[in-house]
Amino acid sequence: MIRSTLVRSLGTAVLLILASAGVRAAGPYLHGVDALILLPPPTSLHSPEDVADRDSAFQVYSARTPADVARAKAEHKVTPYAYAAAIGPFLQPGKFPKLDAMFKDLDLEAKKVSDAGKNHWKRLRPYVQDPARFSEPGDPEDSFAYPSGHSTRGTAFALILAEIFPEQRDAILEKGRLVGWTRVEVGVHTPEDIFAGRVLGQAIAQALLRDPAFQQDLAAVKAEVAAGR
Repeated sequence: MIRSTLVRSLGTAVLLILASAGVRAAGPYLHGVDALILLPPPTSLHSPEDVADRDSAFQVYSARTPADVARAKAEHKVTPYAYAAAIGPFLQPGKFPKLDAMFKDLDLEAKKVSDAGKNHWKRLRPYVQDPARFSEPGDPEDSFAYPSGHSTRGTAFALILAEIFPEQRDAILEKGRLVGWTRVEVGVHTPEDIFAGRVLGQAIAQALLRDPAFQQDLAAVKAEVAAGR
């Protein structure tokens, strides 16, 4: 009895020590993640594939609901808290500062990777290319379409959050897919943009999980969450 109490006490002490250790914030974490190497060019404008992709996007857009539009606007900036319904109500802004710091850095780095592809390929968004059909886009953006930044970050965030909360992995990954797909529902992306973002987001997550500095910060975040729950 005394021994088991001592073990529990030591375990709690270790968690508190790890949780008190600062996140390095030493970024950048990402090295060698290049959208121009990882992704094929988008389909050529007006090609059969491009027409089919935009027709598919219009079908999804035509079936959107007010809830879809509201969700897109609420998730204009992708944060870990978009996943709270999948993880639990305890996941709240400000409660886990190390988690906040890590995902803030990840957001900036992932955006740089997806923006490099956008600015290279300059694929037009559906409502720019075809304003007659996509006449009321929800949450429009002043940037190019391919790859989707929301899908990139939504996928990368989901894969990292699944490392922190493995018991909710399936629900987290499903939410990560929805973060991207919502952008098709509101007419600001096509499926091709979203699928490219998923590939890029997965590559980003894999690179992060191989990085020693990120692994150190991830351990600190896990300890913070374990102590704070």
